[in-house]
Amino acid sequence: MSKLLRNALTMLVLMTVITGIIYPLAVTGLAQTLFPSQANGSLIVKDGKPVGSMLIGQSFDDPKYFWGRPSSTTPQPNNGMSSNGSNLGPTNPALTDAVKQRIGALRAADPGNMKPVPVDLVTASASGLDPEISPAAADYQVARVAKARGMSESQVQTMVNMSTTGRQFGFLGESRVNVLKLNLALDGH
Repeated sequence: MSKLLRNALTMLVLMTVITGIIYPLAVTGLAQTLFPSQANGSLIVKDGKPVGSMLIGQSFDDPKYFWGRPSSTTPQPNNGMSSNGSNLGPTNPALTDAVKQRIGALRAADPGNMKPVPVDLVTASASGLDPEISPAAADYQVARVAKARGMSESQVQTMVNMSTTGRQFGFLGESRVNVLKLNLALDGH
């Protein structure tokens, strides 16, 4: 019995060292060596200070900034600790009301804009943390941002075009615009 207990304790200590110390250190070391930016959160740094992550959206409501997708996280928007979708189905009146409210806010911020509102500006994603919008969502906001910044629409559109990332490998996903990177580029202009 004591030999069995000793073998069990030896295996417990050995597996704890392997899976609890050696493996995590090896994976962390490889990640830091091969993918340092991603391993550290894909941070966006401005003036030597992190201002956000390329992977988590931020909320903007000033007219001089591009606005991202709505976030369904609580207690505050874009809360990485509570990533989730709203779980509201397409026939749920709460979703319909939220979309109508968001459309109203977009129309109030830019009353002369009669373009159709892109769906990604009025619906949250499954994670509630999207840092990117579609080029159509960015195009919808160009006039408002240009007016608020005293820039021409073509200048702002050029910045949107420069901030647009194409499909991965040319065929996966859709083109997208990282809202934080675009807003930082506009602030630096």
